[in-house]
Amino acid sequence: LKPLAASWKARTARIAELEKKVAAGGEQLERDRAVRDKWNGMRANALTNEVSLAESQALRAFERWSRDANVTISGLKPLWKRSNSTEDYQTLECRADATGSLANLARFLYQVEKDPLAMKVDVVDLTTRDVEGRNLTLALQLSGLVLTPKKGEQAAAAK
Repeated sequence: LKPLAASWKARTARIAELEKKVAAGGEQLERDRAVRDKWNGMRANALTNEVSLAESQALRAFERWSRDANVTISGLKPLWKRSNSTEDYQTLECRADATGSLANLARFLYQVEKDPLAMKVDVVDLTTRDVEGRNLTLALQLSGLVLTPKKGEQAAAAK
């Protein structure tokens, strides 16, 4: 009788574990659409994988943000950070200096953050250029996502 009771308890525990896994799988299936939509949005807003076009996208974005916030951009330097061969992305790192009032620089950062383009703020450094602190300089480092499809994905996309 003892082996049968032990077998029954083990079976009950296994069934409970499987029920938890089924419930977790059901939750994942429910989130499937939201996750896929988010991924498709990220892919659509990533920088193009052509070097000159990606740099052009980033430069146009900086022009748009600075125009909307009424700040002056100087010293914009794009730099490519290539991932190793196993990863399917690379980043375009942009360093720039923006000059303006505190309100304008805050508006500039807001424009950068709310833009759907796949750029993230990595480093922000704010310094004053005058005694009263009315004219400020914002040193900014952004990283832009560039998805590089694998060879099989490139062939499928070409068809």
